[in-house]
Amino acid sequence: MDVLVAAAVAVPVFVPLATAPVVTPLGVVFNLGTVVPLMWRRRAPFAVALVVACFAMAVSLHHRPGQMLQYGALVAVYTLADLGRHRWQRWGFIGALVASTPPGALLIKGNDAGEFMFTLLLPMTAFLLGTLARTARERSDALVARSAQLEREREAEAARAAAEERARIARDMHDVLAHAVSIMVVQAEAGPVVVRTDPDRAEQAFDAIAGAGRDALAQLRRMLGVLKEDQDHGVRAPQPTIAALPGLVEHVNGTRVDVRLTVEGVARDLYPDADLAAYRIVQEALTNTVKHAGARAAEVRLRWTDHGLEITVTDDGQGHDGQGHDGQGNDGQGNDGQGNDGDPGWRRGGDGLIGIRERAAACGGTAEAGPLQGGGFRVFARLPCPVAVTA
Repeated sequence: MDVLVAAAVAVPVFVPLATAPVVTPLGVVFNLGTVVPLMWRRRAPFAVALVVACFAMAVSLHHRPGQMLQYGALVAVYTLADLGRHRWQRWGFIGALVASTPPGALLIKGNDAGEFMFTLLLPMTAFLLGTLARTARERSDALVARSAQLEREREAEAARAAAEERARIARDMHDVLAHAVSIMVVQAEAGPVVVRTDPDRAEQAFDAIAGAGRDALAQLRRMLGVLKEDQDHGVRAPQPTIAALPGLVEHVNGTRVDVRLTVEGVARDLYPDADLAAYRIVQEALTNTVKHAGARAAEVRLRWTDHGLEITVTDDGQGHDGQGHDGQGNDGQGNDGQGNDGDPGWRRGGDGLIGIRERAAACGGTAEAGPLQGGGFRVFARLPCPVAVTA
């Protein structure tokens, strides 16, 4: 490209020489000095501009009478403004003025004011065009860099969102499987006991096992369906909300635990994440009641207040997990199941109760759990509601 630029500049430079009545070898050398260095104009903009300026001044002083237009100097000025270092541009601009409008043009050649102003404005215009090209390129490079940065940030945000979604799916799968398997285990243990003495009750137990399995499979399909790349719209069924709690309580009632659901206050809309969290908290609490407590009765109490929803799940169980841990989460050696000495109530159901606290905190709520005085266990959660707008 630089060779083509030098060849293009050589045409208007040497055509007048070919038609001139007198051509000197020194004049040819001077004109070559304004053209040949342009082949390295992008490698060394300042050095090329300096060399071309010197030869341009020599050409202007050598050719008498008249002043030749210095095309090579104009290209060098443009290149210096476009590609040169910022600290060189000021000196390059001054050199361009001297080269394209050397003192000889005014002092020796005797050009009039119009010719002098014309040759004075040309290098200024070339420098301005080079500066504009440089600004446009720098702005384009900045936009490209910004776009690349935004793309990296978008990929990082997508990776973070994917990790959060995987963690959410893992929590939901834990809740679904733990609940369903607990119901199935309890019913499977009770079935053989009454299969001969009470066939109807045994049949109900086996029906409950089948129902729990079908419900677990349906929920797993909904959750795992979002992980498939090609799926039909029927797979993306809504996640369970607080409206599904009566069905959950009825499902648990099919076990040996008698569960009662009570609602206080006027129901309000919850945030979507809090709506799902309310269902999962009750589901996990009842799962722990069936799986760990050996309880006969449990109560789910929903209390609507001006600030949100309060969920209380209590049972009359013994408050242990069947592994030698008492209701305070101690194993007889001063340690809880995870080596923690604080927050004792959270060890009754292991990771499930910890998941309750995390779910409540994720949607801006709080949760606590612990044994009751006189026996039993209590899980309490408070979830926020949108602020009601009054006219």
